[in-house]
Amino acid sequence: GSCTNGRMEDLRQVSSLLNGKKIHPRTRCVIIPASQEIYLDALREGLIEVFLHAGAIVANPTCGACYGGHLGVLAANETCLSTTNRNFVGRMGSAKSKVYLASPYT
Repeated sequence: GSCTNGRMEDLRQVSSLLNGKKIHPRTRCVIIPASQEIYLDALREGLIEVFLHAGAIVANPTCGACYGGHLGVLAANETCLSTTNRNFVGRMGSAKSKVYLASPYT
């Protein structure tokens, strides 16, 4: 999510993948709706509940995940599959981490 790929269409796709499933305990799944309005729409549609039951972290709409500002800070040797729009060495934390960009439905 974040400001890129946090649209309702994106959240619906991810919800369809996570519905009735659990995220592996050693996997961090952070979902950030693009705006407060989208967050409220996702809440009304029950998408937030699906994410929480699956074990995801749903953050408030904000900028920050793509630069490792919060919730997305990577340690050395961690690997991240991100739906953000930037990928620079060390941008999301340690320069020894690996970051791959993909669509939410990937």
